[in-house]
Amino acid sequence: MNKFTLHTGIAAPMDRANIDTDMIIPKQFLKSIKRSGFGKNLFDELRYLDEGQPDQSCEGRPLNEEFVLNQARYQGASILLARENFGCGSSREHAPWALDDYGFRSVIAPSFAEIFYNNCFKNGLLPIVLHDDKVDQLFKEAAATEGYQLTIDLERQLVVTPSGEEMSFSMDDFRKHCLLNGLDDIGLTLQHGDDIRAYEEKRRQQAPWLFDAIK
Repeated sequence: MNKFTLHTGIAAPMDRANIDTDMIIPKQFLKSIKRSGFGKNLFDELRYLDEGQPDQSCEGRPLNEEFVLNQARYQGASILLARENFGCGSSREHAPWALDDYGFRSVIAPSFAEIFYNNCFKNGLLPIVLHDDKVDQLFKEAAATEGYQLTIDLERQLVVTPSGEEMSFSMDDFRKHCLLNGLDDIGLTLQHGDDIRAYEEKRRQQAPWLFDAIK
């Protein structure tokens, strides 16, 4: 998992509440358990004017020119501004996979669905909760300024605007540690690799017949 320390990027404002996981990555694309390859179908029903199908190339598909991610000023965006209850609906982990694969490193919103919020941390995507007033301000500034960029300082737990205004956000210490060090559940487990190997060797000596079947 990629570390998240300090990030500066273009902010794309998606002015909708209750964006569910089926809108983030529609169900017909959930054909793989790999974490890559989903970015091309992120917000598929909003980005394109036709209905996308699995294994279909996105080249030549008619674009919805009004959708924020299709607008030239937001190309390369890596921070998504959203409204309340982002990530509601089913618990598919493909939703943060698709956001990450597209290039987003963080989503800023007044609130998130709990399961989606938890899944973000397990996949290196930083969900930031800010008060409605602060999110409104960021939406207005992003709409008014082409190339609007935000800086996210996870160590100091700050979102910094181009004017230098600092907006603080709360963060669980353990989740913060994992993001700063790029540790997902597997990475956390591998930190105890020596202990795991020592236990396996001890068990091999105590009950060698248990290991005969895996030779």
